[in-house]
Amino acid sequence: MSIAINTNEKIKRVVVAYSGGLDTSAIMPWLAERYGCELIAFVADVGQGSDELDGIREKAMASGAIECVIADLKQEFIEDFVFPTLCAGAVYEGGYLLGTAIARPVIAKAMVQVAKQFGADAIAHGCTGKGNDQVRFESAVSALAPELSVIAPWRIWEMRSRQELLDYLDERGISCAASATKIYSRDANLLHISHEGGAIEDLWNPPPSDAWMRTADLKLTPDEPALVTLGFEKGFPVSLDGKQMPGHELVAALNTIAGEHGVGRLDIVENRLVGMKSRGLYETPGGTVITTAHRALEQITLDRESLHFREQLGLRFADLVYDGRWFTPLREAIWASVQKLAEPMTGEVVVELFKGHARAIQRQSPNSLYSESFATFGGDDVYDQTHAEGFIRLLSLPERIRAMRAEQGKVS
Repeated sequence: MSIAINTNEKIKRVVVAYSGGLDTSAIMPWLAERYGCELIAFVADVGQGSDELDGIREKAMASGAIECVIADLKQEFIEDFVFPTLCAGAVYEGGYLLGTAIARPVIAKAMVQVAKQFGADAIAHGCTGKGNDQVRFESAVSALAPELSVIAPWRIWEMRSRQELLDYLDERGISCAASATKIYSRDANLLHISHEGGAIEDLWNPPPSDAWMRTADLKLTPDEPALVTLGFEKGFPVSLDGKQMPGHELVAALNTIAGEHGVGRLDIVENRLVGMKSRGLYETPGGTVITTAHRALEQITLDRESLHFREQLGLRFADLVYDGRWFTPLREAIWASVQKLAEPMTGEVVVELFKGHARAIQRQSPNSLYSESFATFGGDDVYDQTHAEGFIRLLSLPERIRAMRAEQGKVS
């Protein structure tokens, strides 16, 4: 399996997960100095926005890279990773839609491909030793390319503060726009953006108003609701307001509409895989709308037992995604079950967006199991209400037997 590298190992070429921020700007020269290796900067475009990508190739080359690969992963990310996760109903600890976690396997997969293309000996990442992402990246590499070593500088080097990293870069004449203070730690992609650190770490502080970026303050949202119609095929969203579009475009459009209405905010204290609790503010506007519509469609297309089983699968799927276990037989087996359950999930759902809420108000499907004539209290030819007595007596038979035995015990 892939392992954290030791200093005695001879490394000739490393693919670095590069973002252009302070950490990875320092990682590049540090790797070159420590291992004397060539560096390939790898940039994954998962929809984090042009602000983070502008000029990134030039930054990477100035930091010591011999090549910079920028991979557009937006469509693959949404259609092959996000949509299956949402289709599975995977929600971690009751609220988190796994926006950061689900981006890691698609990035790791692309990194491994680049490493093989350039004949690299190792990959390197900027994850800290306290977070979940180190586990996610390295577990994915172990599953996809166990022959590659993994270098995690934050677990090796002696630098611990932003100022130390800035001083390190300054000594080498490498420019970086970062400052010594950083209010929040953020991670963005097309599905969501997370905010941690700073005032957020004090649980008694309400969410700072300057943290949110993709969702409007409720005081500033429109006073009239917006309606969006999502079309689904076998559990996957395929159209918005009647227009067919690829997944990444659909999510981007929903982010804009739902964000304007303040939809998709989450303030959660979660249990990290590595054992500690952390507080995060998450914004997932488009994903929240899709989840709302998907649940509404499930309600009319899945029978009771199938729906309850899918809910159980969703819990396990969420844990696997959160823990970085995407490339595992268990995750694949659960997904096979979810796909089968989702076969009848074709239809349309209208979602109302208003003051931070997404609410399904209309739903239809050619495979709907709902019948107004069956559900009504009026007469019909399918359901005979007199049959309910026998059903109830059989259903409650264990309770009646238990009560009878208890009564007999009192008499004796």
